[in-house]
Amino acid sequence: MKAFTVHAGLVAPMDRANVDTDMIIPKQFLKSIKRTGFGPNLFDELRYLDEGKPGQDASQRPLNMDFPLNQPRYRGASILLARENFGCGSSREHAPWALDDYGFRAVIAPSFADIFFNNCFKNGLLPIVLKEEIVDNLFNELEQAEGFQLTIDLARQTVVTPAGEAFHFDVDAFRKKCLLEGLDDIGLTLQHAEDIRTFEQSWRQQCPWLFDAIS
Repeated sequence: MKAFTVHAGLVAPMDRANVDTDMIIPKQFLKSIKRTGFGPNLFDELRYLDEGKPGQDASQRPLNMDFPLNQPRYRGASILLARENFGCGSSREHAPWALDDYGFRAVIAPSFADIFFNNCFKNGLLPIVLKEEIVDNLFNELEQAEGFQLTIDLARQTVVTPAGEAFHFDVDAFRKKCLLEGLDDIGLTLQHAEDIRTFEQSWRQQCPWLFDAIS
């Protein structure tokens, strides 16, 4: 998992509330569990004018130019600014996979659905909760200034605007540590690899018949 320390990036808007996981990545794309390749189908029903199908070459599909991610000013955005209850709906881990694969490192919103919020941390994506009035102001600044960027400092837990205004956000200490060090559940487990090997060797000596049965 990619570590998250300080990130400065272009901001793209998702100016609608209750964006659910099926809108983030539609159900027909959930067959793969590779974690990659979902970026072209992020917000598929909003980005394209036709119906998306698995394995389809997205570069040949007709674009909805009213959708922000298709507009040149937001090309290369890595921070998504959203409204309340982002990520509601079914508990598909493919939603943060798609956001990450597209290139987003963080999502800022007044609130998130719980399961989506938790899944983000497990996949290196930082969900940031800011007060609704702050998010409103950021949307206004974003609309008025092309190339609007924010700087997110996870260690300091701040979001900083181009004018230097800083907003503090809360984050669980354990999740913060994992993101700063780039540790997902597998990475955390591998930190104890030597202890695991020692236990397995000891258990093999105590109960060798168990290992014979599965060898």
